[in-house]
Parts: sequence; C-alpha cells; structure tokens
Amino acid sequence: MNGRRAALLLLLAVLVALPHALPRFYTYVAAIVLLTGLLATSLNLAIGYGGIYQFHHAVFYGIGAYGTALMLTRTALPAPLGFVVGPLAAALLSLAMGVVCVRLSKLYFGMLQISLGSLVWVTVYRWYSFTGGDDGIHGIPLPDALGSTGGAYYFTLAVTVLCLAAMRRIAASPFGKTLEGIRDNPVRSAAVGVDVRAHQLVTLVIAGFFGGVAGTLFVVVDTSVFPDMMFWTFSLEVLIMCLLGGMYTFFGPFAGAAAIVLLRVFASHYTSYWSLVLGVILTLVIIFLPDGILGYAVRRHRAGEARSA
Repeated sequence: MNGRRAALLLLLAVLVALPHALPRFYTYVAAIVLLTGLLATSLNLAIGYGGIYQFHHAVFYGIGAYGTALMLTRTALPAPLGFVVGPLAAALLSLAMGVVCVRLSKLYFGMLQISLGSLVWVTVYRWYSFTGGDDGIHGIPLPDALGSTGGAYYFTLAVTVLCLAAMRRIAASPFGKTLEGIRDNPVRSAAVGVDVRAHQLVTLVIAGFFGGVAGTLFVVVDTSVFPDMMFWTFSLEVLIMCLLGGMYTFFGPFAGAAAIVLLRVFASHYTSYWSLVLGVILTLVIIFLPDGILGYAVRRHRAGEARSA
C-alpha cells in the first residue's frame, strides 16, 4: 500500500512539473488526457462497477460543456457559477434519462439511452439561435487566471484529482460494494432487500455529474464547444478506453484514455488511418488481455503475492 501511495505521489509530482518541461502544445495535450481520463473513469463507475450499459455517456460530457459555455457567453453571471451549472445540468439530464431507462435491463437500457442521447444531440445540432448549431461556440471568455495554457492545465489537474478521489471513495464505500453486488447478481441483490433500481439511478446521476465536470474542463482548456462532443461515436470511443485499460479496475479507464488520446495525437501525424491502428490494438488487447492492460497487471501482481505467501 505504501509503495502504491508513493507511486501516486511521484506521478502527481511529475504532472505538476509538466508545464515547466513541455511546450504549450504538449501541455494542452496533457490537459486533454486528464479530462478525458476523468470522463472515462466516470463512465466506468456506471458500467464497470454497476454493470449498467451506459452506451451514450458522451451526451453528459457535452451537456456539461454546453451548460458552462452558455452561462459564460449568454449571461453576465460570475464564471465560477458557470463551472457549477454545467455539471449540474449533466446530472439533471442523467436523472431524467435514468428514470426512463432504468426500468429496462442491459442491452435494452443501452439502446434506449442511445436514442434519447441522439435526440439531445440533434436538438443542440439544430438550435442555431441558442447553441450555435453545428458551428458550436468558440472564443468562450474565461477568468484571467485560466486564460493561459498553464493556468488551464493546473485547474484541470486540481479538479481531476479531486474528482478521482471522490469517485474512489464512492467506489470503496458500502454503496460501491453494494453496486458491485448488483452488477454480479441483481436478482440475488433484490432478494436480500437491495433497491436495485434506486442504486442504479443514483449511480447514473453521479456518473453523469462527473462526466459533466469533464465537459466543463474541456471548455476551460479549449475555450470552445461543438455538437460532436456528444455524438454517439465519441461515446463508443470512451467505452473503448474503459475496455482498453480494464473496466474492473479504478484507474484502468484513465490509462486507456491516456493511451487513446496520445495515439490519436501522435499517430495522426504519421498516418490518416490512426483509427485502424486503434482497432488493431484493441483487437489484440481483447484477445490476449481480456481484463485490459491495467487489469492484467493487477491480476499478475495479485498472483505474485499469492505465490510469495
């Protein structure tokens, strides 16, 4: 445990020092990795821990971003209020969609969520007078402290660390353990008195909220929003991040997000078929590492501890 804590502290120290060692572009990329990792981890809270088929998680990411962007561009209210409104809007949308979808199970839940999420996407895509339509919103004003690449990075790092710590506590709490029981056997959980739908609905709201936080951080880093943020293909990409890193580990989706973002940034410089490269890597991982990259490492570590004991 002490070694794991020391590794996390070392990683945090490296992340704090990054803007002083990297050019502005790579600092921007590092901030995108952080917020995308937060987004993937929020999805994993629902699908990895809760076994909920959350197939359109990007819609909450997009609503969080648009909620913040509209508050900053359409009102004169203080910026910190806009940073709160975005995640709350995502949580409310998650609650509304969850009330409708939670009555269904597994694949039916996922398909209905894709349909409702696509309806939200179409509304944003076509509402030119309010959301900017397919042009999105650009040049979003931010407080001076966040106006620089370094300021946006440090804000993203601080918020991401706090959110990860909060989700980690939720996953390790009795609520989180109950959620894992529901994932493994919902029928038995209901038989012992657990309100399965209520737990799933609360999980969806929590996951939607943190997905909205990731969307708000994108506004801080990129000062723009666009409808493609909530298109269903991006939801699929976030799901792939969870699979690649390991859905049944807490930090696996973050690692998967980092791998895919960096692959997209750097592989696209050498080939326009970076998605084909991603597909090949994912196929190999599914065949040889079905637990994901970090899931495989955790399993090997536990096997080594068992042999030494």
